[in-house]
Amino acid sequence: MRAQALAAIAAAAMALPVHAGRAPPPPSFAQALAPKPLEFPRDQGPHPAFRQEWWYLTGNLDSSAGQRFGFELTFFRFALAPPSASIPAPAQPAGSRPGAGRSGWRTRQIYLGHFAVTDVSRHRFQFAVKRARGALGLAGARAHPFRVWIGNWRIGRISAHPEATMASRPRGAVWRVQADERGYVLTLTARPLMPPVLNGERGLSRKSGQPGDATYYYSIPRVAVRGTIVRDGRPLQVHGLAWLDREWGSGGLGPQQIGWQWFGLQLGDGSCLMFYALRDRGGAEDPYSAGTWVDAHGQAHPLSRSDVRIQVLGHWTDRSGVRYPSRWRLLAPALGLDITVQPILADQELMTSPRYWEGAVDVAGTRAGRPIAGRGYVELVGYAGTTDGPAGIR
Repeated sequence: MRAQALAAIAAAAMALPVHAGRAPPPPSFAQALAPKPLEFPRDQGPHPAFRQEWWYLTGNLDSSAGQRFGFELTFFRFALAPPSASIPAPAQPAGSRPGAGRSGWRTRQIYLGHFAVTDVSRHRFQFAVKRARGALGLAGARAHPFRVWIGNWRIGRISAHPEATMASRPRGAVWRVQADERGYVLTLTARPLMPPVLNGERGLSRKSGQPGDATYYYSIPRVAVRGTIVRDGRPLQVHGLAWLDREWGSGGLGPQQIGWQWFGLQLGDGSCLMFYALRDRGGAEDPYSAGTWVDAHGQAHPLSRSDVRIQVLGHWTDRSGVRYPSRWRLLAPALGLDITVQPILADQELMTSPRYWEGAVDVAGTRAGRPIAGRGYVELVGYAGTTDGPAGIR
């Protein structure tokens, strides 16, 4: 469910014009209007007929010395024009050869990346941003073999059984995850522990009642990760659990929606909870809020707004005065779930454009009266100002 303001980010990054307000996307972009069969590994790769998409990997890591880290590595693709649109060639000097003015820099795609590390023992949160044109190998995505990259940041498949697919043999896939920023270099191998989970209506996630305000959305809630974090030049062996989210579409949020709270929680009994609470301009929860419960056997169960109640128990205010929720109680009576979600650091705010909070959390509570614990990630968008536009973060 990552979506509001990607167009603004891409425009700011590449000095491109953006229409103000909430103008609909050009009609020649494909729209997410109805459920359709998702196929793997094809749908791991890019969908250039749609205006935007993203690959989101978040996770919690422990070092062999007992140190705790969180990480986020995200790739966004934003289309400047639909595949059917022509891109005018620059004017050519008189007498020049046909095609002489064509440049390898020309592209329809802009890629953006966010990488963040939460270092608990040092009470440190750091993030970095990368941007590149989808040209000359600077950035891109493909399905066979799966790979998405910007420069030396990447998530990509490195080995598999020849007959394996994400749907039939998830344990056959192994990815390499690489990213770096000031003081931190992350290198992991990642192995999905379950097939993709379709969110919403067989993979169609509706964000409002307006046609096109929807995405195709799947998750892999449990991905085993292992490797190293080089911190200030010193390597640390780490292992943990990550979560992959994939969405693509051409719309945005509804006109009265301003942001969301997104929860991706991995619980100790093998179950997982994803829920996004959309917020309207008055701060109330939107009726299109939704999520997915994945039981310990890997079976997915859709959740509506009425299935999950969220109580904000505390807040954190950044240095500029922006106030974010910072502790929550989630109740899902039909699941017997009553849990508290607590950030491992209060300050996990990315000062990008737009600003948003995304951070590692701990979970504690009960299920069916028995103690349960877990870890996960939470994303908060729309608290540092409006996020009007045709596209966005989650």
